[in-house]
Amino acid sequence: MIIDSLSCHLYFLKYIDSMNNLIFTFNVVVPVFLLIFLGFLLKWRKFINENFILVSSKVVFNVTVPALVFAKLSTTDFRVTFDLKQIAFVYSGTLVFFALTWMFSTFISKNGKDQASFIQGSIRSNYAIVGFALVSNTFGNQALGKAAILLAFIMPLYNVLAIIALTVPPKKEKKIGYKKTIVEIITNPLILATLIAIPFSYFQIFVPKFLMVTVDYLATLTLPLALLGIGGSLKFESIKKDSKLALWATLIKIIIIPATLTYIAVQLGYKQEDLGVLFMLFATPTAIVSFIMAEAMGCNSELAGNIIVMTTLGSIFTISIGLFVMRSIGLI
Repeated sequence: MIIDSLSCHLYFLKYIDSMNNLIFTFNVVVPVFLLIFLGFLLKWRKFINENFILVSSKVVFNVTVPALVFAKLSTTDFRVTFDLKQIAFVYSGTLVFFALTWMFSTFISKNGKDQASFIQGSIRSNYAIVGFALVSNTFGNQALGKAAILLAFIMPLYNVLAIIALTVPPKKEKKIGYKKTIVEIITNPLILATLIAIPFSYFQIFVPKFLMVTVDYLATLTLPLALLGIGGSLKFESIKKDSKLALWATLIKIIIIPATLTYIAVQLGYKQEDLGVLFMLFATPTAIVSFIMAEAMGCNSELAGNIIVMTTLGSIFTISIGLFVMRSIGLI
């Protein structure tokens, strides 16, 4: 009788713990995707239009995200937060999967423009927006300093790999403007914000309160404005076309890459905030900018758009499952 009572008590505790983890996961993931859905709904009901999305995206990319990066990075002790091994791990994992995805693309499509969009869509994460929102919901704003440092190093790599992917398969390598590409990477607002913030972070330079408050005001606009823009950009009507390629890209982007690299990260000893930040980087859906770049460089922009839609919808479940599992076994 005592043993049965003890077993029931232990089962009840496990049940309560599982429910707490489920509620935690729900509270982290749902607000982010509700804002994305709201953006889609507002566009559908014509409260916002393409011009609003275009202008707000420019404001987010050029002003509010750099403000967010500066706000979080400048108030973080760079000497404590910077982890060279973590950066090396992210670079290695991204480059390996970039090469593997490229090889795989040659087996499932013979069209260079399709291969280009497939490769970029399978690799490039929407970490600056969706990832930051999830990191903030999971660990609080203090974890955004680590996320900002990781973003500062991954953005140039994403840009370089995207340009390679969108030019070589369609046989446009002779048209690459190397000088222009280098200038665009160096003058990227996120890179500039990082370069400005690092001295403040490293030397713990005091930022006047009036300036910091202004930057914080801009930073707080980032996530809601950007998430609404993502929702407004989603287009479901063309999802039937290129469904095979889009499905494979979705599986690679939100299941294979995050599962593989997160498992390796665990084996390397990462846990809590460090593991969570890495998981969000790997697991977030494909970035909206991949559609813009595919269209600008004459690749299959429709496929790029389909990948964005499918990875965004699918990541609601895959991120939720990943967070629930890791929290249940005490990794985060």
